[in-house]
Amino acid sequence: MCSCWAVLAFCCLGQLCADQSLKPQIAAPHLAINNPTLTTVALEKPFCVFDNSLDPNKSYVIYLYAMKESASAISFLVTDNSSKPLDSTFQKTSGGQLGPYKAALFNVPNCASPPRLADVGDVNKVSDVLKQYLFRVGDDVTCLYDPNFLAVCNPPLAPDTTYRFKYVLVDSTEGIMKDQTLWSDPIKTRRVKLPLRIDTWPGRRSGGMIVITSILSVLMFLLLAGLLASVSSAVMRSEDPSAEMKHTSQPIQQSELRPQFSSE
Repeated sequence: MCSCWAVLAFCCLGQLCADQSLKPQIAAPHLAINNPTLTTVALEKPFCVFDNSLDPNKSYVIYLYAMKESASAISFLVTDNSSKPLDSTFQKTSGGQLGPYKAALFNVPNCASPPRLADVGDVNKVSDVLKQYLFRVGDDVTCLYDPNFLAVCNPPLAPDTTYRFKYVLVDSTEGIMKDQTLWSDPIKTRRVKLPLRIDTWPGRRSGGMIVITSILSVLMFLLLAGLLASVSSAVMRSEDPSAEMKHTSQPIQQSELRPQFSSE
């Protein structure tokens, strides 16, 4: 009897852990370098996350909601009382300060044929693979100021600010939420580094930077040496003709004087 309860508890714990893992994840470092940036965060799209909630006879889309961590816990909800997803915008929520806003809308990723991550090494395929596999929050710098922009606005995030993200599966036929993930772990954008705090000590530079600096220094020295050599050569050449004129003028004068002495 105890063993049955132990198995049941283990199964429940396993299901709980599985549910807890269903939340947006930040992109792996080898897929998105320098992530997060000052104003963007690259997230993995929800591949195979909502498969159990999909009905083959209906169509679905994914909503991505973003929110500042400092927002009130009361405003964590992304649906109204009728299970319809909120159509909140970046402007209405003060950039996620007052609650979650809809940052993106895209099709449900195809779990049966995900992108081949091995193709990331192919220069001709890397862009398409990353576009299928990742979504960059804060990547649109013009939507807030374009009066003709009608799509979901995904404006830049605030630097040095912590955000949370959530994926929502929406039944586009009925316009209601079918499923959702948990809110992501806190993800903080990078801080603006003041120029006075930038470390320029050579010990903090990479080996490549030191090599490039050394090569440029040598080239500059050679350029200056060549310039000095050409200047000195030009000066010496300008002095040589005058010396030759002085040297040749003396024999001419002597040859003119000799006939005078002979005639006398």
